[in-house]
Amino acid sequence: MHNWVLYIAAFASAFAITLVTTPLAKKISIKLKAIDYPKDRGMHKKPMPRMGGIAIVLGFMISVLVLMQYIPDIETRQLAGFMVGAGIIVVLGIFDDIYALRARLKLCVQIIAALVVVCTGTRINVVLWPFTAYLQTLSGPITLMWIIGVTNAVNLIDGLDGLAAGVSSIASLCLMVLCILTGSESAVVLTAALAGACLGFLPRNFNPAEIFMGDTGATFLGFVLAVTSIMGVFKGYAILALIVSMLSLGLPVFDTLFAMGRRAIHHKPIMEADRGHLHHRLIDRGFSQKQAVIILYGISFCCGMVAIFISLRDIRTLLIVIASVVILSFVIYYFNSYINNKKDE
Repeated sequence: MHNWVLYIAAFASAFAITLVTTPLAKKISIKLKAIDYPKDRGMHKKPMPRMGGIAIVLGFMISVLVLMQYIPDIETRQLAGFMVGAGIIVVLGIFDDIYALRARLKLCVQIIAALVVVCTGTRINVVLWPFTAYLQTLSGPITLMWIIGVTNAVNLIDGLDGLAAGVSSIASLCLMVLCILTGSESAVVLTAALAGACLGFLPRNFNPAEIFMGDTGATFLGFVLAVTSIMGVFKGYAILALIVSMLSLGLPVFDTLFAMGRRAIHHKPIMEADRGHLHHRLIDRGFSQKQAVIILYGISFCCGMVAIFISLRDIRTLLIVIASVVILSFVIYYFNSYINNKKDE
């Protein structure tokens, strides 16, 4: 039996704490001079405080630490490793928001944070007959790659007001449903708290934004999404786990994969920032920030719904979702054409 009161408490407390502490995060950002100044590939025209992720971290961490004693299936060692790893990511994000650290240094620290999680027992158990026995020996490196990949994927989509917070809230709610289906109560509490924290930050981050979450928030969101997917989804769906997990985190994962492929084709460093991400392309096609963000919310929602219906193993509902995605694609296409025609006029 699921403890629905516990899940609601995790969501509500994280939402309230983040909502209340966001102005505090703004003051801290200004005091520490963690300011995002306008740049060529950026969307904003004036300096913005960029350490709003502190509020997300506070909302999530306080809620989880208070409620963890009520989680029946909690594995203390794994949770401790997760919290320590998340703490490392947060400290890294704070320093990066203030000093703009080098990509290689950030990657090294992210590897350390991921290793803490792996060494405390949180691993992807790969089931793929007849290669299961061989792949299990690679569970550590596979888990490491997944955590680091998703952590950076969410950071890469943080390019428009409200995009990372909204997409992460959709992804965490999707993961929450999947974890409910697998029966992993601890993972449900974590994803519910994360969804609450994201939505609590969104009112001051949606366009026009008052504050950015910065690397403090974006990398933290990616890290938590990666680890909770391992705790809940990968434990429940065996061979479908990778497909379901990638779909539930569809937008950041696929956008990052395309970015890596694009940079490799053009012989550019994989970690080098550019203006080729999906949100940039939408803006360049004539959409406003709000329009682009809502479209990407829709794509993220559709990916999440497909993941949920695949986990239910119901072909009829899957066909309905696929049809919905096709219809949404046509709507986006014609809406884009309408915008372009208006611009031509």
